[in-house]
Amino acid sequence: MRSIGSLLCTKGAVFCAIALALTGCGPEEPCEDNTPPGTTPYEVSIPAFFPPMDIPPDNPMTVEGIELGRLLFWEKGLSLDSTLSCAGCHLPAFAFSDPNPVSTGVNGAQGTRNAMALINMGWAQHFFWDGRATTLEEQILDPIPHPDEMNLPWSEAEDRLAADEEYAERFKVAFGEEGVTAEKVSKAIAQFLRTMISADSKFDRWRRGQAALTELEFMGYEIFNREGGDPEVVSGGQFGGDCFHCHGEAGLQFSDYLFHNNGLDANFSSDPGLAGITGQSLDSGRFRTPTLRNVMLSPPYMHDGRFQTIEEVIDHYNSGGQASATIDPFMKYSSGGLMLQPVQKEALIAFLHTLTDTAFAANPAFSDPH
Repeated sequence: MRSIGSLLCTKGAVFCAIALALTGCGPEEPCEDNTPPGTTPYEVSIPAFFPPMDIPPDNPMTVEGIELGRLLFWEKGLSLDSTLSCAGCHLPAFAFSDPNPVSTGVNGAQGTRNAMALINMGWAQHFFWDGRATTLEEQILDPIPHPDEMNLPWSEAEDRLAADEEYAERFKVAFGEEGVTAEKVSKAIAQFLRTMISADSKFDRWRRGQAALTELEFMGYEIFNREGGDPEVVSGGQFGGDCFHCHGEAGLQFSDYLFHNNGLDANFSSDPGLAGITGQSLDSGRFRTPTLRNVMLSPPYMHDGRFQTIEEVIDHYNSGGQASATIDPFMKYSSGGLMLQPVQKEALIAFLHTLTDTAFAANPAFSDPH
């Protein structure tokens, strides 16, 4: 797919001016089409109410690149013993997440964090629970050589793919040149992941005027978007769920993609979260906000998978969480928690069910092509 700028620059001077504003290209940096020669540009269909997708100029989306990425995502030969693919920890039935608290890699090795659901990754910012990757392409480079995951050195992964005539030809076609590299693998898989768009939940259809929420679901929606706490105890409290601060519906992503300490622990010796990357004590216990899309398909919950059910998650927030020096100011640990009553919890869960997109999980375009 061409950059936004190059597409709009074909429509005339006025549109090109808009394109320059969006992409930053101009007289000193003209709009360019980086699509590899001989490939078929792929145009992403942006769902209603979604923001534009920011596609890296050096990795334009093509039909050939996406096909290659899909094959690689499901390729078990990218693991040391050829038993595990990317999809092995991101299962379609669980919204491309792992139903286990932590994933098991080759030779029985286990990590320490839950595998996040792969949903609308083209709009995500920061990757991994601790944000150590800043781009989707960078994130993909990590699991294959990681000793607790696929445990295959990139040099060997490249050799395996290059020795396969079909893969070698697909790489040549997708990138317009000979050779297999880790960078090309990550780019192809990133192209595929950017096609994995979830936008057909009941909530989406309601927003588009194609469905109606039940009374209980709408009650849950209102609770989701209200401030938490008793107004007589918490300034500004509205007896709500306080969900919208981190999981707001702006852009329909249900994640701010930022980092928060949501009061899971009082100390962080076992996992410092973002602080392990930045080295800043103020980042201790802060983890990236996951999307709530398909949340009912993707238990367990939290960075370490400690909660098996959504009821446990709500009970945690209802308690207010554990106090620490870096706990998020939106947590109600100091005022008795959210104080949601059983019917309010029921309504909130009913609303969360409206974020389920079964067509996404069952989409044949994302299934194993081998």
